[in-house]
Amino acid sequence: QVQLVESGGGLVQAGGSLRLSCAASGRTHSSYTMAWFRQAPGKERDFVAAITWNVISRYYADSVKGRFTIFTVNVNNTVYLQMNNLKPEDSAVYFCAARRLSNYRNDASGYEYWGQGTQVTVSS
Repeated sequence: QVQLVESGGGLVQAGGSLRLSCAASGRTHSSYTMAWFRQAPGKERDFVAAITWNVISRYYADSVKGRFTIFTVNVNNTVYLQMNNLKPEDSAVYFCAARRLSNYRNDASGYEYWGQGTQVTVSS
């Protein structure tokens, strides 16, 4: 079992920055893929970014490329999402997710473990 706890959400003005954290505990493994998804009210849960612990490959949704960066600090089993130049359309609940395989997927159904989510609100 893997436990994921997100933090770092909040309210920010357009053009601002936030850094989200996801602390992973339990039976994590270097082959896992870690990802961030987001869900706005009334919408589906959308892929944002993913990273593999051991291969250090990164993947991004087109809507966040050049603005968001996903990275890990393996010493403390934490995955971060650095979000710069935020836009009102980035407002959503952001979820951390883990997948037991290292082949990346951008659909939520491919991930077995989820955090509780953290709210990000970007004002215009």
